[in-house]
Order: sequence, then structure tokens, then C-alpha cells
Amino acid sequence: MVRRIDVTGADGVRLAAWDFTERPATPTGPGVLLLHGLMGRAAHWAPAARRLATRHRTIALDQRGHGQSDKPAAGPFTREAYVADAIAAVEQLGLGPVTLVGHSMGALTAWQLAAERPDLVHALVICDMRASALGAASQREWQDWFRRWPVPFPSLDAARRWFGELDPWLERPNPARGAFFAETMTEHPDGWRPVFDPAQMLTSRETWVHDAHWDSLAQVRCPTLVVRGLDGELGRAEAQEMVRVLPHGAYAEIPDAGHLLHYEHAEAWWEAVTPFLTGVLTA
Repeated sequence: MVRRIDVTGADGVRLAAWDFTERPATPTGPGVLLLHGLMGRAAHWAPAARRLATRHRTIALDQRGHGQSDKPAAGPFTREAYVADAIAAVEQLGLGPVTLVGHSMGALTAWQLAAERPDLVHALVICDMRASALGAASQREWQDWFRRWPVPFPSLDAARRWFGELDPWLERPNPARGAFFAETMTEHPDGWRPVFDPAQMLTSRETWVHDAHWDSLAQVRCPTLVVRGLDGELGRAEAQEMVRVLPHGAYAEIPDAGHLLHYEHAEAWWEAVTPFLTGVLTA
């Protein structure tokens, strides 16, 4: 049974952490902290978390502005705040030295944490996150995309269908993407809306899209696996350059997977990361 544990993050923000660890058995070995991407939530890690939790203490965190964690109107939603929140989770839950597994924005938070506090991090998995700057045009595209959302959705099925079939960003139907976003919706009197505030998501994204993050990546000293989907946002050449920059980098690729690689193709993702995780978690 998954247990919720509240953590106090930076500036007193209340964060919802989800403990997947199986009981009554107490797994041995270092802890694992799973960090979702922008607009995601801890529950998106459930298939991976349940597998890890059979042998290791496994926590998935709803980051500020997401899931059941606080969404402070005044923020901050800076890189520093997200990293400080993750540090608070590791320290308050006694997970260190932790193995961090992050997707997209969560991966950037994870490697910035590893660079800042190497004493807290045992190993790192980076899932489909670029180290290069994306630029102002990318941020404008996201602003336009949020404006096109037909919220409120009349039903959860309508939200699932829009994100999986009708979203103009889609090149082809993607039911898994529809399911991913349906998990982020909550019911209101007028229909279904995202549990997060799109304006806060844009503010969060603004803090990383204009800058490259190679310097912090090069400061990561722990074993690190860079994982990409063949159709994801992280290109092969950039991923391999990230592996080269990392002092102890390794590479894995998942065919047929897109940006939501751990969610769309949970079994293939698990097979890709298992050799690395087995090595670092039993070391």
C-alpha cells in the first residue's frame, strides 16, 4: 500500500511524498527518489516505483505546483526552489545517499542536486532531458499551446481524447499520452481542469529554457545513466555528448518511445535501466 508522507520544502512549502516501499518487509540498500517532469505527478512513476520498492525504499515526490503538493500563488518556481525541495525530501526522509531517477524537468532537478550536494547522491538516471538551451521560441510555443487547451473538459474521457487524439501538437494518435494527461485532471463544478496552474508551469519552464546546463552536468560525480526514447525530445547526438561530459556516464535508448518513455513504454524502460540500477543499487 502506498503511503503519503508530507515533507516541508523550501520556504515552508508542503510537499506530498509517496512511499511505495512494501511492508511489512523492510527493504535494504540505499533509497530511491523519483522526480516527475513538468505537469507530471508522482503517480506517473507507479509501475517503476512498485518494482523498485520490492528491494529498496522508494519514494516518488509531487514537486511544488504539481499533484497534491502546495501550489503557492507567489511561488517561487525557480530552479533553486525545486532543487532545495528535493534536498529537503532526501534529508527529511533519510534517503541519502540516494539514487535519483528524474524525467524531463525532474531530471534537471536531479542532476543539479547531484552537482550541488554530491554527499547526498549515490547514482542518477536522466530520462529525456536536454542540457542545451531551448530558447525563447520554445517558450512562446508552449504559451500558445496552453491557450489552445479547451478547458474545462466536459468529462475525463474528453480530456483523454483531446490529449491523445485531437491536440494540434500530436503528429499521430497517442493513447498513452492521453492517459498521462488524464491523470493530471481534477473535477470542478464546471468540468475537468488540470490539477496544476498552467501559468505556474510556464513560470517554472521559464527558469531553464533560456540557459544551457552543461556546466552543472559536468559537476555530477556519481554514476549516471542517460536514457532517451528514439522519438523523444533528447536527440541521440546530444545524449551521447551528455554521456561524454559526465565523468561517469552511461547511455540507454528505447526504440519506439517518445518523451514520456517511462510511462508509454514502462516495460521497455525498465529493461533499459535495470542493468544500471542493479549495478548501482547493489554496490
